[in-house]
Amino acid sequence: MPSVILGLALLAFWLYCLFDVITTPEGAVRNLPKLLWVLVVLFLAAVGGVFWLALGRPRSGDAVLEAAGTREGPDEREAWQRPPRAEAPRGPDDDPEFLRALERRLRNED
Repeated sequence: MPSVILGLALLAFWLYCLFDVITTPEGAVRNLPKLLWVLVVLFLAAVGGVFWLALGRPRSGDAVLEAAGTREGPDEREAWQRPPRAEAPRGPDDDPEFLRALERRLRNED
């Protein structure tokens, strides 16, 4: 039973790494061309997955910067920001003017 669990864990790890290599943008891959990383992970399974995670996968933030079209140093990373979020709609119970009008209406009905 433990060998089955270990085998399923290795299969899941291998599939994760293979999917990660395939979906990583070409320019963000480190050390080897993307096609070679696919072959390494495909044929070396667990060892290839460890190599991919350690040596080929983009560092955190590199893929985001690559997608944004900027891949400069840390100073330029600060310049790239997400667009500001639109303000979420407020409910009537969050609007003070609505609450005052409601209270006035309730007092007039009494």
